[in-house]
Amino acid sequence: MAEKLNDDARRTALAELGGWKHYSERDAISRKFEFADFSEAFAFMTRAALLAEKMDHHPEWFNVYNKVDVTLTTHDADGLTELDVEMARAMEKMAGG
Repeated sequence: MAEKLNDDARRTALAELGGWKHYSERDAISRKFEFADFSEAFAFMTRAALLAEKMDHHPEWFNVYNKVDVTLTTHDADGLTELDVEMARAMEKMAGG
């Protein structure tokens, strides 16, 4: 099982993940992605879903047309872990960031 990040590791991760916000009440990170159209948003979600299956670590997300709102937390650890940071980094790359 993944271990919850300590305060220093969390601060370091958030400093390098531009655009992601930390929600301390859930110990989760969240970001809104915006794409040119629905097709690009759906392609992003498809790539992210394939990674999620490979990692066995699934995001919480919501999609409307060209926008995808993503929240990452590790439910088994009751908070943010390296799995969430790794997925956030990968999503940034997938979104062209």
